Amino acid sequence: MNLTKQIAKQFRDVQYSFDCPPIRSQEDWERLLDKTWTDAEDLASLIEQLPESKLWENFSDGKYGNYYRNIQGVTEHVHYHLGQIVLIKKIIIQSMGNGEDKKTF
Repeated sequence: MNLTKQIAKQFRDVQYSFDCPPIRSQEDWERLLDKTWTDAEDLASLIEQLPESKLWENFSDGKYGNYYRNIQGVTEHVHYHLGQIVLIKKIIIQSMGNGEDKKTF
């Protein structure tokens, strides 16, 4: 599979981001984190290999813009959700008061 098809596949697979098994244990959580980091590293590696000239070509269909726009859009979207996670974590910690359970976060 050529490089641009691999990148397009990575972005298409994002549609299945909620299609994961329930987290029922610390092991499940660690497995999800490992997969998340591996997927992010794989995508970063593919993007690093992309020739700069390719950034300005249409992604898969002209209506979606170029590769640069899509890579930037996914990056901004991930940052948005990371911000949500940080806020939720702060709310949970504040609701716990000064209890020892804070250390698990």
